[in-house]
Amino acid sequence: MKKIKTVCVYCASSSKVDKEYFGAAVELGKILAVHDITCVCGGGNQGLMGTLSDSVLESGGKVIGVIPRFMQDEGWCHNNLTRIITTKDMHERKQTMANLSDAVIAMPGGCGTLEELLEIITWKQLGLYLNPIVILNTKGYYDGLIELFDRAIRESFMRPEHSKLWETATSPTEVLPAFYRSQEWDGSIRKIAAI
Repeated sequence: MKKIKTVCVYCASSSKVDKEYFGAAVELGKILAVHDITCVCGGGNQGLMGTLSDSVLESGGKVIGVIPRFMQDEGWCHNNLTRIITTKDMHERKQTMANLSDAVIAMPGGCGTLEELLEIITWKQLGLYLNPIVILNTKGYYDGLIELFDRAIRESFMRPEHSKLWETATSPTEVLPAFYRSQEWDGSIRKIAAI
């Protein structure tokens, strides 16, 4: 597997979540910076996203924020990032984040984070994104989703092979090893997308 230099992180913008989630964001930011891995995120200044960016930057790392114009106009943009890319809409934002990344991490989050995670898994299933995807399951946040994936496989909505599209980690220290144990894929995976 190629060396991972840039990681896209999906995460919450809520500032009201449990402190353990914020602790994981701080720890992950330090890990990315120490390993000279550039963080690509949604460019927000609040919640786990803002905390993650601050941690990366304070640890000497780089953060690329990708944010739609309407969010920037609302004042939601973190203005101290290494680089800010403004997109015309959410679709362009997600495509840009994927294009810039060698891997993806999904931290806990709400509808936006869940949508991003499910979309990137779908892209991988279709052979459109072939890099590692790690679900950072802090406090068991994603247990229900992982069980839903298992049920989808049991009931033949997905193939058993599709369980290898992502890896899980319970702490930030497990994320990098999860990247490197991730199964390598090529475009031929789309041949098994249909059941």
